[in-house]
Amino acid sequence: MNKMFFRLYQLGLKLFVLLYPFPRPKLFVGKHGLAQWLPTLAQHKQVLVVSDATLVQLGVLAPVLDALKQANIRYTVFSDVDPNPSIDNVESGLAVYRDNSCDSVVAIGGGSVMDCAKLIAARVTRPKKSVRQLRGLFKIRKSLPPFYAIPTTAGTGSETTIVAVVSDKEHQQKYAVTDLVLAPKAAILLPELTTGLPPHITATTGMDALTHAIESYIGKNSTAFTREKSLQATKLIFANIQHACRDGKDLQARENMLRASFYAGEAFTRASVGYVHAIAHQFGALYNTPHGLANAILLPKILRQYGSTIESKMMEIAQYCEMPPASDGSYATAVINKIEALNDEMGIPQQLSSLKQQDVGLIANMAYDEAHPDYPVPAFFERTDFKGVLEELLENVVAK
Repeated sequence: MNKMFFRLYQLGLKLFVLLYPFPRPKLFVGKHGLAQWLPTLAQHKQVLVVSDATLVQLGVLAPVLDALKQANIRYTVFSDVDPNPSIDNVESGLAVYRDNSCDSVVAIGGGSVMDCAKLIAARVTRPKKSVRQLRGLFKIRKSLPPFYAIPTTAGTGSETTIVAVVSDKEHQQKYAVTDLVLAPKAAILLPELTTGLPPHITATTGMDALTHAIESYIGKNSTAFTREKSLQATKLIFANIQHACRDGKDLQARENMLRASFYAGEAFTRASVGYVHAIAHQFGALYNTPHGLANAILLPKILRQYGSTIESKMMEIAQYCEMPPASDGSYATAVINKIEALNDEMGIPQQLSSLKQQDVGLIANMAYDEAHPDYPVPAFFERTDFKGVLEELLENVVAK
């Protein structure tokens, strides 16, 4: 009975996606794309540039800020953003926005920076509502001030999503604000900004994007549009992630990874994710495990647990990526083997060192509760299935 309710609920979500036009950020790529975008930004009187202190200190923003200066675009930088952005960060950014009479927002950074920037813009348009009051679905319902995103990692896809996650330190909670108005007006992909990423971060953020692409593809709520974007992202990641890790200065590989992250973001923001994310979120909450790392470790194990139920979808992925079946004749096995080979080459472990045996039951229950009814997974797991996957991740277990 529960499973029937879950599917009916998910069908409702799919119908909403099909019937309601989701916003699509306009895409600008490379230095030429930056030059094309600047006249749009020049229409604004004062821009709030949101980033974090580390990126500012490393000079990552310099190419963009130099371009703004050359175009005579006035801006103010706000960089007080934590790795897990807090309500205090949002309110501080809002104060800077108001004090400098800003009329637009540009986020330059990873997912945390973009989340904070989205919520600053949301508070601008909803000054009488606190961040806590915006929690959940469709509480903003008013257009944001013009908001643009420039990612410095290739993984989260936040430059195209309609979600922002914030930490409420007072109540020791972390929650999402979701509204169609949170999608940026434009995303500017500049591979030069990602060349300084170390190989491990390149690997884990890239596998984050791959997880978005595959989970949204095999899920029940995929559409023709999301399947196309998922396939494009998957092929780009398989072809470029190793090059980006081996040679961080390879601008073509970096650009392709940024495109893949964007496409995967377009896919999962409409078709949602699955059990990989349900468990990965618990690792982040309990152990502060980086999200991309958790996804990378979990992805092949969850896919194997799905078994034959995903064979037809995995065959489509494999064939699109020009991948032959594995020795057992299974395309699913071929894709999973490819993911495991990439993880191994990039130094991503098969198991999670921080996972404790005594937490397995708790994590299984939390992941189960998060996933249902929201995640349109290809096949339902029981709580025991979650525990089985988690047991494989314990360091004292021989990896399969």
